[in-house]
Amino acid sequence: MTLDQAIALQPLWLRLWMNWLLVGGFILPLTLLIWKQSRITSLVLIAAGILAALGTGYIYNRFGYVKLLGLPHILFWTPALIYLYSQLRRVDLPKWPKWLMYVIAATVLISLAFDYTDLARYMLGNRTPIAMPAATTT
Repeated sequence: MTLDQAIALQPLWLRLWMNWLLVGGFILPLTLLIWKQSRITSLVLIAAGILAALGTGYIYNRFGYVKLLGLPHILFWTPALIYLYSQLRRVDLPKWPKWLMYVIAATVLISLAFDYTDLARYMLGNRTPIAMPAATTT
């Protein structure tokens, strides 16, 4: 089963959240390239998103759809979020990129709340795969 197929087995609210995560974690950071003052921030966020996605794919291929999948998000999004916070304090940042950065930060914070919780559960022994294909009868 592919990662996309495993995600398709999740509840609707989680699939909707993952779609929003694509917007808040990839598309909105791309829009920050428009303004000179937010281009470096954009590149940092895009790099964090790409590395987290690659890491998630690697963990999925290695262990399956388990609660450990959030680890790459923690490793790459936590420092990116700290950097993003420092950028939000800049006085030369125009209104629109600042607003977009707040939306991105909120999205990443919510995602990290799930990721840290899932990692703690995994470390405490909950290693059962989250997505399992439906049993087939013949």
